Amino acid sequence: MENKAYKSEGTWPLPQCKHTLEREKKKTKPPPGTVSVATGKSGPPVTVIEISPETTEVNDYYLWSIFNFVYLNFCCLGFIALAYSLKVRDKKLLNDLTGAVEDAKTARAFNITSSALATLCIIILLLWLRSPPAHY
Repeated sequence: MENKAYKSEGTWPLPQCKHTLEREKKKTKPPPGTVSVATGKSGPPVTVIEISPETTEVNDYYLWSIFNFVYLNFCCLGFIALAYSLKVRDKKLLNDLTGAVEDAKTARAFNITSSALATLCIIILLLWLRSPPAHY
């Protein structure tokens, strides 16, 4: 019985593993945003344009918006923040990163405003309950 693990089929040196081949391809790959032209055998030249997004991680503040909507919904600002958070998710699915970033900034601003105003109202209410006004 022959050992198949050490069988080299007459090739020397041994072939490289696929991970080192992939690393070499990445090293020789042109940077994103460049145009490369390849000629096809059966037709005209094919132009390939690779565009990589600046950032794929756009924070949508979804959980914060839900928390503000449920617990700290001051003058419906939590609802507006939730609506913008959902718009961010939709725009991320459509690969509209500039629109997603703008809506994320708006959702963040509404979340900050809703949280701050609701917290301020709660603190004022607690202070008022601690020392109620004098009875007339």
